[in-house]
Amino acid sequence: MAKKKSKAQPASVEPQQVQKTSSNSGFFPFARYTSVVGVHTTLLTFTALFLPRTTFLFDLTKPVLNPELRSSRDRPQHPFLEDLTISPVSTLLCLCAGVFVLQGWWGGWMRSWWIEYALQGSDEQKKSDKLAANKNRAADSRNAWGATIAASFAVHAILVLFGAPLMSHVPHTYLLALLLSILIIFPPAYTLGRPNISENDSQAFVQRLTWVRLFAEFLIRTPVERAFVYPAIGAVVGCWVGIIPIALDWDRPWQAWPLTPAYAAILGYVIASLLALTASATRYFADEHIRSVKQQHAKKNI
Repeated sequence: MAKKKSKAQPASVEPQQVQKTSSNSGFFPFARYTSVVGVHTTLLTFTALFLPRTTFLFDLTKPVLNPELRSSRDRPQHPFLEDLTISPVSTLLCLCAGVFVLQGWWGGWMRSWWIEYALQGSDEQKKSDKLAANKNRAADSRNAWGATIAASFAVHAILVLFGAPLMSHVPHTYLLALLLSILIIFPPAYTLGRPNISENDSQAFVQRLTWVRLFAEFLIRTPVERAFVYPAIGAVVGCWVGIIPIALDWDRPWQAWPLTPAYAAILGYVIASLLALTASATRYFADEHIRSVKQQHAKKNI
């Protein structure tokens, strides 16, 4: 019976397991983390600038265009911006499609890193435990995307409460809410598990507490959690700051709702991801330096 229990435990890596082991583990994949963050942020920037310039989604939406709004009368915009501003709905659709793919890949890597934090034992035991933990990956992904879609409606309501148009520009506002939800909600929902309010078991209770600790109290204990929280804050702050140019009376096509909040949210997410990498790497190398100094002192004392 003891052997059966030891094999069944890793199938569900709970947040409290990670918190107990992460503080004692020196595992920090600096090279992999740096390369993945570099690729992730680069592809997000490429998606924001070049994916809306394709004609596929533009042909699907077939927006009604007003030639007078394609450029300001007193100062024509740069030709590069025309494809981005000609149809805000098409642009937001492209952004959501590209971010959907990228966040799915990023969330998978973060989930793998989160599981590795909790695993202990020999290399063979870790491999077997990791395979067991990934058995529910499809169900967890489905639940995470369901939570992301559900959160998009809540974000839509929040945007309206903060001044977004209520009766007009509904597709524009919802696509912005969907973009924010994909950026912020999916990676932690896929990695930590969605915060289930209906269930009262210990695992669901710990998951809810973990979400509250990270996104309400902003208490970060591991580099993985920092990779969740920093970009989420950056996306929210970027979206909020990006609304400011819309209120200016410059009459520029790029001021159309919600282009500036969407692009500012992606920019804030990218900058915050790089800050999370910098903070985690700095702390890791500082800990390594302190550890090496202690080892040298221990050798001298011997």
